[in-house]
Amino acid sequence: MEVRVVLSSQLDLKQILMLIRKKLWLVILVAVIGTASAGAYSTWIMKPVYQAYTKLIVNSTVGQAGAFKLDLNMINTNLSLINTYKEIIRTPSIMDLVVEKHPELELTTEQLMRNIRFSSVNGTQVVTVSYMDTDYKRAAQIVNSVSYVFQQQIPLIMQVDNVYILHTADLDKQPGPIKPETKLNIAIGLVVSLMLGIMLVLLLEYFDDTLRSEAAIERHLGLPTLTAVPNIRQSDLRLKTRAAASANGGASPLMSENKGG
Repeated sequence: MEVRVVLSSQLDLKQILMLIRKKLWLVILVAVIGTASAGAYSTWIMKPVYQAYTKLIVNSTVGQAGAFKLDLNMINTNLSLINTYKEIIRTPSIMDLVVEKHPELELTTEQLMRNIRFSSVNGTQVVTVSYMDTDYKRAAQIVNSVSYVFQQQIPLIMQVDNVYILHTADLDKQPGPIKPETKLNIAIGLVVSLMLGIMLVLLLEYFDDTLRSEAAIERHLGLPTLTAVPNIRQSDLRLKTRAAASANGGASPLMSENKGG
């Protein structure tokens, strides 16, 4: 017999640990499924993403034999211009020209503006222009084109020629993908699935209002247990009937009562 009541008390830490230990198999099952799913998704479903980049230097005009005229005031000025260039490179005045010059790339101005990256290290005049794509050669073509157009347009926009390309992306190079990070995704999947498994165990316990032991009754009702009626299964009755029949020489208890009568 099972007694059902509405449980209003909250589980304490000790009970939570006992529940997790009791249903540890469920937590492990959810963790295995979640980790395997994360690994499978990262390996077979997610497309690899490659990154190509170019490096530019913001400096004074180039002199003979490519030598730079370095001046402290000019360097400080160029450093302050980097943030301005960061915004200029994402404007249609630059991206429209890239799209027009390379229709084979099948890109829109909005896509370029959204995906191009322009970063710099604080205190340096070197900036990095990068682009990510599922095809490395395509990413390299895009970032090289953006850098060339940017270098050509800056003198027209800012009336100063102080952008020099230090490095361009190699079209023949085939680096490894930067995404997906399979190991990281598996680790995240493991942590998330463990948390989900524990939450599932707690939810199952929260919605289960069955009292299955005398200790649970005393804990939730605050009353002592006077007696308990065990749950009798049909298989138990059949075993007891057979045992009684064997004790009476093979006759069933009913037949023995009839003979006695």
